[in-house]
Amino acid sequence: MRERIKELISEESIERRIRELAAQISCDYKGRPLHLICILKGGAVFLCELAKRIQNEGLTMDFMSVSSYGSGTESSGIVRIVKDLDEPLMGREVLIVEDIIDTGSTLNHLRKLLLERGPRSLEICTLLDKPSRRLQDVPVRYSCFKIPDRFVVGYGLDYDQRYRNLPYIGVVEFQDSENS
Repeated sequence: MRERIKELISEESIERRIRELAAQISCDYKGRPLHLICILKGGAVFLCELAKRIQNEGLTMDFMSVSSYGSGTESSGIVRIVKDLDEPLMGREVLIVEDIIDTGSTLNHLRKLLLERGPRSLEICTLLDKPSRRLQDVPVRYSCFKIPDRFVVGYGLDYDQRYRNLPYIGVVEFQDSENS
């Protein structure tokens, strides 16, 4: 099996939408320090582009890594914390920055865990939202794009650790290597 990547969302569309979202977040958190939590690895590219456009003098960041996929294209359903936060959340305005919300299971588990740490507020921001796959209700405050139920890569999202560096969102199309 070989894969081919077909562009779904252009680099220009992503950049435009991130600017719009950053302006909304800047307005919503005006005068209140905001703490971003990036969910690694997929959220790193999105976080960097979003953070540099948010106008917030008290902006801080931390990183967390959780795993539920392994090397496949389907979630295993088992959430494992690979890297926990370095800073406490008590009393902070927190915004989780995620690359994609699919079934919602991982984020639902993570959200409950982080709420136990006492943030003043906890909201979710995602680059991509796949509502047709949702198994857990997750309150998403900020979303760049709703997408169909397709396996996507690029802009931080990967297939077996590849394609994260693509500047656009692409759909992975698998091809039989004998017929290509």
